[in-house]
Parts: sequence; C-alpha cells; structure tokens
Amino acid sequence: MTEFNPIRTLPDPAGYRPGDVLVVFGEVFGRGYVNGLIEAAETIGMKVIYGTVGRREKDGTLRGLTEAELAEKGHGPIINVPLEAGFTSAEPGADTSLSDVLATVGRDWVNAKLDFNTIETLRASGERRFRASVTDFLAELRPHIPAGANVVFAHTMAGGIPASKQLLVVTNRIFKGTGARHQSSREFWDSDLGRLSAISFEEVSARTFGHLIDLSSALRDEITAAGGRVAYTAYGYHGTECLIDGAYRWQSYVPYLQGLAKIELENIAATAHANGINAAVYNAPEILTNSSGIFVGVELPLYRLIQAIEHEETEPKLSSAIRAQCAAKLTDGAGGLDQAWAILEAYHAAPETGFIYDFPSWPQHNTAEQMDLMVDSAMALRKLHRDDHDLITTDLSHLVYRACGHIMLHASWSLDAPTWWMGHDIVAKTLIEIGTGD
Repeated sequence: MTEFNPIRTLPDPAGYRPGDVLVVFGEVFGRGYVNGLIEAAETIGMKVIYGTVGRREKDGTLRGLTEAELAEKGHGPIINVPLEAGFTSAEPGADTSLSDVLATVGRDWVNAKLDFNTIETLRASGERRFRASVTDFLAELRPHIPAGANVVFAHTMAGGIPASKQLLVVTNRIFKGTGARHQSSREFWDSDLGRLSAISFEEVSARTFGHLIDLSSALRDEITAAGGRVAYTAYGYHGTECLIDGAYRWQSYVPYLQGLAKIELENIAATAHANGINAAVYNAPEILTNSSGIFVGVELPLYRLIQAIEHEETEPKLSSAIRAQCAAKLTDGAGGLDQAWAILEAYHAAPETGFIYDFPSWPQHNTAEQMDLMVDSAMALRKLHRDDHDLITTDLSHLVYRACGHIMLHASWSLDAPTWWMGHDIVAKTLIEIGTGD
C-alpha cells in the first residue's frame, strides 16, 4: 500500500516556458481531468501534442482517424497513430477473441470458468500491438520537440472493462443496483469474470504507463542531452480528503474495482522514480464526467468542495460567487444548499458508510446497505436541481480539473515523490490563487 502523501501547499512555479511541450498520451474526449492540464500548459505557452486511441472497423481493423474525424476534434497537432490499449477488441485474422471466450458464460456467471491460457495469449497479443504503436507514436513525436525543450507526458488511459453484454448487466448491478437489484462486488471480483476484469484494468490503466516510460527511454535521453527535462504524469484515484465535520478527512468511493490497477500504476511510478526518472501519479478528487457517470454516487464528495473553498478563503469572494452560482441551480436557491448539506452530513455520518474511511483496506467492496444509502443520497441531491441536465457537479468538476491541472503541471517540475494526493484543501487553495477561469 502506498503511503498517503497529500499536497498541502501550492507547488512553486515550474520552469516551463513557451516552446516546451505537453504530450497527451491517449485521446481527449469531451471535458475531463486532462483538460485542466492542457489549460495550464497553454497558459504558459507550451505546445500541446495530442494522441488518439484510433477507431475499429467492422472487421476489427484498428485505424487512425480520418480527415473528417481529425477536423472534428478541433485541436492539434494530433499524432495519428492508434494507441488503443488492452485486448478486448478482436484482432483481424486471429483464431479467437475475447468475445469468443466470454460467449461460454451463461446465466450462472458466478461459477463460470474461463480459459485463462487463451486470455493470456490475447493479452500478450494486445500488448505487442500496443508497444508497436507506442514506438511509432514516439517516432512521429520526435520532430515536434524543439532542441532544448522540456517535455511533459500526460498519461490519460484508464478503464478496461471487457466489452460483453453479460459483464454490462453485472457491472450495472454492482455500481447502480439497490434492493433486489444489488450485486456484491466481492462476489463478482472473486469470480472468473472479476479475475478477467482485473487483468484488463491493469493492462489499460497501469501497464500502459510502464510501456510509455520504457519505450521513450531513447527519446528521453535525447531530450536531456539537449538540455531539456522530461516528466511523466498519470491520473490516479485513491480516495480524497474532503471537509467533513470541520476537518479534512480521507474517504473513498465504493466499490472502486479499478483500485488495484491504480495501485499498480503507483507501483510503476515508484519503480521509475527509484531509477531517477521523473514519473508521478497524481490521485485526483472525484468528479462527474461521461465516463464516471456510470458510478452512481461517486460525485457525492464533490459537493463539499464549496465548503472547502469557504474554509480556505480569508475573505469570502470566490466562495460567495461559487455558492451563488450553485444555489441558482437549485429549486430553493440557498435553502436548497442547506438541504444538500443535510443529505451529505447524513450520508457521511451513517454507519453504512463507515468503512469508506478505511485507507489501509482500500479499495473496499460494496454492501447492500451502503449502496442503498449512496444511490438514494445521490438521487436526492439530483432532485434538488431545477434542471436534471444542469447540475452543480458539472461546474464543480470544471473547478477540480482546472485546479488539478495547474497543480500537476507545476509539481511535475520536481522529482520529489512518485505518488501524490490532491485533496479538496489544495484544490481550494489553488482556485483561490488562480481563479475559476470564467
């Protein structure tokens, strides 16, 4: 288990300058964590180079983006080498696929037995493809890096749930199910389907970071020989400190099945760091995005960011503006915020959620009682809004990734530690310092 290592003070301004390069290792889809890092880099005048995971044709062929798809992205330059990770997609000409393996799973998925020899063959094949793509990506990246420039790689890859209707049904019950629809995450995790998911999560969320660090060693040497620095950043999640009962307290979303893969991500950063490579995982607070939306209740701590900003601010300028902006989205205005706090206080104080504060046992599995309370609390908070499509959490998520991007970029200048936590305290302090960007 990684030792808890929160960032308490704003990092000193980094030495990055116009002409330095931020490389997005992955693809930008909508608004999410990496947008804050891009914003921070562009504020300095750094050049941003984008990647893509590519697209699959009907026959399974993996390709780069078309001219129309590149134009639709609206940013660039994009290195158009498909960086799809994992092994869930069928490879053209392959004798078998993961879909074939999963087709043997019937209704009794708990006791289903999968062929892990075949799964390992598929995993290794996907890894070879990915490493070859990373090699090509880095070769095309070289001309974009000026001599003497500093370079920051932003690893953005996460997820990896195998594509399967059976798995979708099960995971929906794990992350959203209450009452009779509840599904134990531990029962799933102890099954062969859970074992497969663990392998896939690690392949996508963690091992991709290791491949990037490994395969970019020659480029890293070239950059440093020319007088530049190289830093590797990765987005982690390992719980977050938020303001509960007047004090910052670590808590976590449950069940976070990708947690073991995130721990392996931290281990990869620690190994690189021990070898003198500037690599670090930044464990970010919970936000609500298109991808995190499947985890009902993950956004509950996010509401407390308003309280953290009020707590950290000497004069309530920013916090008053944010409070007013958020209250305007609720049916009862400021009174609605009081109702929101009451829901959160009840949730975080309930015996059913007590184990979310147990850092050493992370990642924790769910219980039926905990899921009932978490989902009910999330729905109650959503019902306070005037418009179900205009949520407080959307605005607060923007604030989190703006602050986290600033923190990560400037902290990446140093080689202090391989794993950090960005809690609501440092997010609030950063927003007070740099503003909301509106």
